Amino acid sequence: MEYMSEKKAKKAIIDIGQRMYVRNFVAANDGNISIKTGDNEVWATPTGVSKGYMKKKMLVKVDLEGNVLEGTYKPSSELKMHLRAYRENEDIRSVCHAHPPVCTCFAIAGIALDKPVLAEAVITLGDVPVAPYAELGSNSVPEVIAPYCHTHNGVLLANHGAVTWAEEPYGAYYRLESMEYYANILLITDKILEKQNLLTAGQVDRLLAMREKFGIKRGGVPSR
Repeated sequence: MEYMSEKKAKKAIIDIGQRMYVRNFVAANDGNISIKTGDNEVWATPTGVSKGYMKKKMLVKVDLEGNVLEGTYKPSSELKMHLRAYRENEDIRSVCHAHPPVCTCFAIAGIALDKPVLAEAVITLGDVPVAPYAELGSNSVPEVIAPYCHTHNGVLLANHGAVTWAEEPYGAYYRLESMEYYANILLITDKILEKQNLLTAGQVDRLLAMREKFGIKRGGVPSR
């Protein structure tokens, strides 16, 4: 699998940042985006900059240990989480972290997104667990996501937000959109309509079998 060029990676980071901002997935300077462009090279968003107003000159390139290779801005302390995902699973080429409101509410409540109510969510996500709480910017943050990097496509971060990863940047971002949509569906059906018709075990198994057709390598299994 070839790496994305640095030029395309920087353009994608700017575009995804604007999409996050417009969809209210981030507030102020929240969130971060990264793309792996070489065996030991990652382009990432800087700290202290709104994702809706970034410029290419603000982006920073680091190695997998977090050492700055290029750029004048500082990387986010949360980049440690991204770098751990890359070290855990070589298939991962992009990581997105944001605070989508409904997903974040589930993360605060400690409730996983794991009900088989939506066919698309079963295929693309399966389930989204809640990783244990870790202090912002600490080495505990990468530790709590590490167990999921081979089995899932993203997690909720307890009392924090959400993080997703994929083999390419837009895949990672679209998983954020899918997680927020899934969370909205679960919230409405459970708390407002108070009715959820769950898919059967057989229906779930057939949907999971479709992942390979869509090139999806990971994803949990929703609970019943």
